[in-house]
Amino acid sequence: MPPSTTALSRHLPAGSANTSVIFLNDVAPCVTDILELVHQRYFQSAHMTCAMDWPYVGKDPTFYDVWVPRTLQGDLFFDIPPSGSWNSAWNLFRNDATTRDRFHKMLPFQVYACWNGIAVFGTGPVLGLPADSESSRGGKVAFRAPREGECYGGEPTLFCKDLWWAGYGKIAVVPSVNLEYSDEAAKKIKDLKGYSSRWAAAEDEEASRIQWVDEPPESTKKATTMNTEIDIKR
Repeated sequence: MPPSTTALSRHLPAGSANTSVIFLNDVAPCVTDILELVHQRYFQSAHMTCAMDWPYVGKDPTFYDVWVPRTLQGDLFFDIPPSGSWNSAWNLFRNDATTRDRFHKMLPFQVYACWNGIAVFGTGPVLGLPADSESSRGGKVAFRAPREGECYGGEPTLFCKDLWWAGYGKIAVVPSVNLEYSDEAAKKIKDLKGYSSRWAAAEDEEASRIQWVDEPPESTKKATTMNTEIDIKR
């Protein structure tokens, strides 16, 4: 469980809205993975950037953090039917050709929500500073449980939901940063997908630049059923 953002805000100096907060799960990253996520947050003028995490549950890696992230269409990264089967885990972004294309080209892409092993975000929403956005509503963003009457969501998903509400909707996945949960498996995923430093060295800044969308999806799919949340905009 992530530490309290209320406690975090007490330890941040006033006026440090452009500072990056780096949250790491129990992954095995390289230093360059963290640096690339921080770099992309500033380069893209993003409010939050995330990696991709891939445990080896079999011979091939499978995208792991599927219950947290959502695309700009409000969809899961891959389809999970009511049975809970992960048989479609290989078919990422099946309903989003633009995101799928950027993913395969290792170009950052905007999402509604993400976490994926490492998340980097600015301190502005944690400090309650207004976003530089017409949709900014202000107020501090913190990790929380679902409110009464609100569809269930994990803390990271709700955190991203509240970022959008506060005007901090520039949330991106950086697919050149690929993580695993042990040193041995991390080397395997790097050998398969490449080290982030390799992709950074070949970066085309113009192609890499995200064209940001200002509005969130009207609804999002749940991770274990095909039901939808209907209160994204509250």
